[in-house]
Amino acid sequence: MSRTLLITFGIGIVVVAIAVWGIVRIERGGHVELTGTILKVRTAPLDEQSAAAVIDFRVTNPADYPFQVRGVTVVLENQSGAQTEGSTVSEVDARQLMAGVPLLGDKYNPSLMVRERVPGHTTLDRMIAARFELPDSQLQARKRFLVRIEEVDGVLQVFPEK
Repeated sequence: MSRTLLITFGIGIVVVAIAVWGIVRIERGGHVELTGTILKVRTAPLDEQSAAAVIDFRVTNPADYPFQVRGVTVVLENQSGAQTEGSTVSEVDARQLMAGVPLLGDKYNPSLMVRERVPGHTTLDRMIAARFELPDSQLQARKRFLVRIEEVDGVLQVFPEK
């Protein structure tokens, strides 16, 4: 092989590598998703057959585009793996719940609400409260809670309690 052909081939490889790197770099922020962690979980009995769970969590949107919330749910996973979905509490009711049930403590963060937007490259601390038609002892004996956040375009993000 001639030296000129090898130099031309080498330059071609470098140009293709730079083009691929540029495309990957440009598309990096185009994938809408949330990453998150559960910071704190509090439970309290409401009566003999129901209990409330309040979950404080942190979400980050690494994308270039906002993440618009369609819905937020809390799911209890017991030791055997069975899942029970709680009834999500609205922001107004969450304030009343926290004021009326001292065992839950103070309300530190606003609730993540339907139609709320998480701007791109932003981190937010939020909370969600849910009512479960289970005794508090079953909430205490859980394996974990899952926070499910659905985006308006159907993207579903799930954050497990660790």
